Amino acid sequence: MKKSAVDIYRQDLAIDIISELSRMRKIDIRSATDIYYRSRLCDQIAEGLYGIDNLDYKYLAADLVENEPELFK
Repeated sequence: MKKSAVDIYRQDLAIDIISELSRMRKIDIRSATDIYYRSRLCDQIAEGLYGIDNLDYKYLAADLVENEPELFK
């Protein structure tokens, strides 16, 4: 199955958010990946809700940290 440009863009966005989470929280990439894929943010991006996938990855990473702190425990 061929991926659409939107799918590729969202995949790249996820990679950027994961890298930023790792940097911000000083955690390894594996932990950041786990946190991201358990987040509501991940679901919102995958579903294209609210146009959230058009926001900057640094903003989205900071938003995840602020609004889903339970994932970092």
